[in-house]
Amino acid sequence: MREPAWRGAPILVAGIGADGWAGIVPGVRAELAECAVLFGSARQLDLVPADEVSARRIAWPSPLVPALPGLLAEYAGERVAVLASGDPMFFGIGSTLAGLFGPAALRVRPQPSSVALACARLGWAAQEVPVLSAVGRPVETVLPELTDGRRILVLSADGTTPGILAELLRDNHFGGSRLTVLEQLGGPAEHLRTGTAADWPHPACDPLNIVAVEAVADADALRLTRTPGLPDAVYGGDGQFTKAEIRALTLAALAPAPGELLWDVGGGSGTIAIEWCRTHPSCRAVTFEQRADRRERITANARALGVPGIAVRGAAPDFQPWDGTPDAVFVGGGITQPGLLEACWAALPTGGRLVAAAVTAESEALLLANSQRYGGTLRRYQVYRGTPLGGFTTWSPQLPVTHWTVRKTGELPAGS
Repeated sequence: MREPAWRGAPILVAGIGADGWAGIVPGVRAELAECAVLFGSARQLDLVPADEVSARRIAWPSPLVPALPGLLAEYAGERVAVLASGDPMFFGIGSTLAGLFGPAALRVRPQPSSVALACARLGWAAQEVPVLSAVGRPVETVLPELTDGRRILVLSADGTTPGILAELLRDNHFGGSRLTVLEQLGGPAEHLRTGTAADWPHPACDPLNIVAVEAVADADALRLTRTPGLPDAVYGGDGQFTKAEIRALTLAALAPAPGELLWDVGGGSGTIAIEWCRTHPSCRAVTFEQRADRRERITANARALGVPGIAVRGAAPDFQPWDGTPDAVFVGGGITQPGLLEACWAALPTGGRLVAAAVTAESEALLLANSQRYGGTLRRYQVYRGTPLGGFTTWSPQLPVTHWTVRKTGELPAGS
């Protein structure tokens, strides 16, 4: 096991709420009083009385995370304390420090989180409510959670977040949604603001707030859930994308799990990478597309559908270390390009999955040859859609698609 990078005494990570020093239990107050250096935001540091805690106070720089290792290393020989909002391990600095130094380097003293306090005020069952953070993250990440009747909590970056969220809901056919902004929860200045997204009346709110959303879909809103196979109409572009029925089958073959990374080779409009990431908030994707206009469209589609974190690269197989090690690879274009399939296979770890799609006779023949040499499963799909013909309906065939699905247990044979 890797030794933690922190060599000093355990770092005290103490939660503090809007009620300030009065809300901290006596035992944690005593621990803070023993520390020589106290880190936190300027607002948090002001909540700790100087006559109770004489530690040197250092406000966090911005950006914070890159500066953390060096900043804390300066004080490894002293007793260090860090202030955090509420529960330090819930979207907080505690989890960041645990990732840097290991859990043994910390003594975490949590307070009730803003989520716990919000659910207490609203009478919501906390275990049933998804929580999204707009702190250092695009607010569009809320979109995959939106369905009619859903309750959602959003951690605000500042006082402008509720207004931005209301605008996002309006623009995405959820204008009837009810928003409740809970400000300064647990403190003497606690206050609630309410309204609907369509006519949000509060342009500015207290910077310390959490937003509760009761989602109400417009009558004409498309149903967009986390289940793969979104309507084709939600994707902008030049028509170069995997259609809904085949997309659902492709994602089923790729079998995404939370936290996994996909490489989408031949991204087109980004549909496979986008719907992979929508299956779970922790899923990640890198998509490779040679055309610049399509790369721009992938980025726009990803933001519009709530997964703006997708990385968009140029043509494969120019893979780089920062692209990560994929858990799965989808090859949706360029299969006949010499060396492409081999490069994708080489990038996969043992146990990784590869799904390759073909619509031409030449690319299909390549999939057949690889299947015969290396195993896996071949499937061929033909989709028909009903279309008007005069006053009647006829069946219009889509292009047949062949899939080769294989799990890596060794190396791809030479000459494949």
